[in-house]
Amino acid sequence: MSFKGSVNQARRCALGCITKHIGGLDNPIDVNNINVHKILISRPNNRLGNQILMTPIIQEVSNLFPNCTIDLFVRGGLALIIFKNYKNIDRIICLPRKPFKNLMQYLVVWIKLRNKKYDLIINVDNGSSSGKLSTKLSRSPIKIFNNPDERLLHIYNDYVHIAKNPVYNLRRCFDKNIGVNKDRPIPLLDLKLDSNEKNRGKELLQELVNNNKKTICIYTFATGGKCYSQLWWTKLYDRLKGEYGENYNIIEILPIENISQINFAAPSFYSRNIREMAALIANSTLFIGADSGIMHLACSSGTPTIGLFSVTNVKCYEPYGNKNMAIHTNGQEVETIIDAINKVLIK
Repeated sequence: MSFKGSVNQARRCALGCITKHIGGLDNPIDVNNINVHKILISRPNNRLGNQILMTPIIQEVSNLFPNCTIDLFVRGGLALIIFKNYKNIDRIICLPRKPFKNLMQYLVVWIKLRNKKYDLIINVDNGSSSGKLSTKLSRSPIKIFNNPDERLLHIYNDYVHIAKNPVYNLRRCFDKNIGVNKDRPIPLLDLKLDSNEKNRGKELLQELVNNNKKTICIYTFATGGKCYSQLWWTKLYDRLKGEYGENYNIIEILPIENISQINFAAPSFYSRNIREMAALIANSTLFIGADSGIMHLACSSGTPTIGLFSVTNVKCYEPYGNKNMAIHTNGQEVETIIDAINKVLIK
């Protein structure tokens, strides 16, 4: 392990020890007897996917308290881009992405949390030591630490999903009929692309393909063990061309690293602007990619998404709603993926 990795591991262990006993099971709250106007939602994580996975809890809070303003406590600057069209978000409080290189700024941001009093604070991820600590230190009469509730595990088979879990826990605190209205849908991931962004995405797609055929997007990259080999992707891409190439464009969305697991065999789109990338995907018919932040970005664009899983927990991160689906590829043939694509494409 590198020195940087060792330092980060030591930091996480220290925070874990400090926050191990913070927060118990969140108590029920009578929504009719409280006034909630200022809310802090804490998710101090800089990953694209983890921040997009916050959009359902933000929508749920906005629906529950339509006149509220929301502050976000996050890490890195991506949230400023992701949530730019969320009208009721007031402040985005950002920890520096690299705290040890910006130690003074890191400490100042933590101090800033104490400057404002809130009516409600929500920690999105109970597994986050920084999230629990920020919830503990911030000022509010009502704090939801998002601790797991064994009862909800038996009511909802998707309770462990990272995006759905905080919504279910919030509903448990404010809804006495939790479990009675168990089929009430969870808000979908939503980047809230506006019409100008979608029109720009349409223009970019048309410049790339220059025809009127529908488009299938593939994303062949992922980090670590989630990334499939070039041989795997080449086999799938060849099959996609054979099955759909006559009636659909097949284009590759490239990662920030500007690499391709199919050696750039398909027309490709590269952008460092995630909203521009999402807008192009929004004008497509289908997105196929491994579990990654870009997979969640595709979901948030509104385009049906097929997520490919090999090492991560499907139940925690699978795309949901809107014809979205997950495929655990271990031991599965390409034919399984083709069957899933046909279910999306056949109306």
